This record gives sequence, structure tokens and C-alpha cells, in this order.
Amino acid sequence: MPEFSFELDDDQKAVRDWIHGFAVDVMRPAAAEWDEREETPWPIIQEAAKIGLYSLDFYAQQYFDPTGLGIPMTMEELFWGDAGIALSIVGTSLAAVAVLANGTEEQVGTWIPPMYGDANDVKVAAFCSSEPDAGSDVAAMRTRAVYDEAKDEWVINGTKTWVTNGGIAGVHVVIASVDPELGARGHASFVVPPGTRGLSQGQKFKKHGIRASHTAEVVLEDVRVPGHCLLGGKEKLDERLARARERARSGTERGKNAAMATFEASRPAVGAQAVGVARAAYEVALEYAKNRVQFGRPIIDNQGIAFQLADMRTQIDAARLLVWRASWMATAGRPFTAAEGSMSKLFAGETAKAVTAQAVQILGGNGFTREYPVERMHRDAAIFTIFEGTSEIQRLVIARTLSGMQIR
Repeated sequence: MPEFSFELDDDQKAVRDWIHGFAVDVMRPAAAEWDEREETPWPIIQEAAKIGLYSLDFYAQQYFDPTGLGIPMTMEELFWGDAGIALSIVGTSLAAVAVLANGTEEQVGTWIPPMYGDANDVKVAAFCSSEPDAGSDVAAMRTRAVYDEAKDEWVINGTKTWVTNGGIAGVHVVIASVDPELGARGHASFVVPPGTRGLSQGQKFKKHGIRASHTAEVVLEDVRVPGHCLLGGKEKLDERLARARERARSGTERGKNAAMATFEASRPAVGAQAVGVARAAYEVALEYAKNRVQFGRPIIDNQGIAFQLADMRTQIDAARLLVWRASWMATAGRPFTAAEGSMSKLFAGETAKAVTAQAVQILGGNGFTREYPVERMHRDAAIFTIFEGTSEIQRLVIARTLSGMQIR
């Protein structure tokens, strides 16, 4: 493992600048249009695929960056470009992470490539965890998977909600309960291949922000998938369930579940996304403050504005450092003994909301209009304190980790 450094190496800088160029030239000019259309920006995704930015190879290279900084660097630059379009580009990665976190090597090789397709026929994938009555409370999940031993198939029934790419994806990764008595410890992950009967799109949501990203319900009615679509395999599942039952009987500490394994792996990356949005809004506000003249001088000459910008930049840099620390720790195999992954997501998400709100305030009436991008950035930033674990859930995770108590 290389020594930790705050300085990106030449290769990392080249990748960062390449992504930044795509954000400047392709994403930003299209951002307002796709936000208004509230549709998946397929042409932009295809442009990303043509240059290799939307591909398994690229994300694998960043995922295996030995410093751990490849993914957060990528996420920050894309979301600096535009959060809605960026989420359409990276939304597939959550399903891919679910396969990486829970699947076998064979399953990784089988299911992740078709999630992306190719430059001539781009695809997206979806990770289906939340339900109408089970968001943060994953133990309340009602989607059920029952094993049909005679046919070696799993039969899945339930409804998922708030699914990025739900219904339009080729591959769906679905979290379902296989043993309801075990609560969250009785969950498992399943791949639902393209064209599987019984899976359909429900309601498509009209959202406050990240509107270029497709979010919808996914309905599963007697969906049958082959046994090999159970991530990790049935033998591993049976062993895990047996351990969970024994722990439940003895009252000892319980293990992780499939959904949480995915979220824990992705939280620093989500924090990096929030940093990108915050940085974008800060840069707009800084430039505006230097050029907006009131009472005969630029408004940045006023301490009330200058100090706001100083605080904004400080918060952004602090958030990035928390994200980089958590990303490096994960790559180095260091345990999150103080819930550092949740810390990074919590602080970065709250920073994005605060900084974008301050940017709107600095721009005044202009900031409240769609003529300037900070209005959209502020709407987009709201999601970072909600999805993949609300800020309240992050605080709960941190408090439980620090105290060793089952705080409720």
C-alpha cells in the first residue's frame, strides 16, 4: 500500500482533467435542458461511453486505484459538471457495487459487463432496496424471495421504490427477504436478468432535484430467476442464515446484511458527489461576487460576502478530506472503527446543502432564477442528506459505532 499523500500523481491528474473537460464541454451545456425535460440523457451517456468514461474498464481502473482516490476524484468532477446527468452516468455503479460486494468472481464477470453495454448500445443497471414502508428501516422489508427447490429457481414478489434507473435498466439487483424472522439479517441479493417476466416499472417520480436521473418504482410479480442469480450462492447463504439464527438465539452481535454491505461501500463515493456539487456552486458564487458591483464596488469587498465564501471553501475542503480519508481506509483495508465512511457522507451532504444555499443568497434575486445554475445546484444538493442513508441515519451509525450501544 503506497504512503498516503494529499497530492494526486500525474496519472490521476490526467484522468481528473480528462473528466473535467467532459464536464465542461458536454455536461454543463446540456444540464439545464435535461433538468427541464426530466428524462434520462441517453445521448450524453452514449457520448461518455464513446470516450470510455461510461464503461466497466474505466470504473474498474478507478476502483482498483491503490490510493483509493480514483472513485472519489471521478465522482467529484462528474457531479461538478451536473448532478442529474452525472447520476445517470454513475447510477449503474451502485448495482455493480452490489455484485462486487456480495457476488462470486463468476457472478462479477457474468453480470457487471451487461450492466453497461457498449458505445453503440448503452445500457444502465438498477439497485433495488428501498420500499414504500422500508427506507431507512431495512428490517421492515416486505419483498420476499422463496426458493423453488424442484426447479432451482427463486420466486420474488414485492415492490421497490426510489430506484435509480428502475424499470429502464437491463439488469436489476434486488434485495429481498429469504427469512423474515431474522429481519435485516435474513436478506439476500438477487440479479434479475434483462427481459425477465414479472418485473415492471411502476410510478416514475417527478423530483425536486437530480431530475435528469430516472427514479421509479419497480414491481415484482412472481419473478422467477435461476438459482445462480442469488449473489454469493445458496451454500454461502445457508451458512450465513445458520449463523444469524444461532446469534439470534444466543443474543450475540449480528452480522451485516446485503443492502448495508452495498451502502457501506458506496458512502464515501456519495460524499464525493456532494463535494462536486458544493464546489460548483461555490465557484459560481465566487466569480459572481468578484464581478457584481453594488454601491460602487464588487460585493466581495464586503466582509459579509467574503466571510461567507471563506466558510464555504473551508467546508468543501474539509468534506473532501473526510471523503479521501474514508476512501483510502477502505482501499487499505482499515476498519471504520469510528464510522468514517458515514462521517464522510454526513459531512459532505450537509456541506452541499449549506454551500449551495449560501450561493443562492450571494447571487440574490439572480440566484433564485433558472438563468443561473446555483438554483439547480441547490435543488440537486438536497438529495445528499436523504439517499443512501439520511443524515439522521448516518449520525445513528456513527453514534452506535463510537458507543458500542444499540442507540435508537
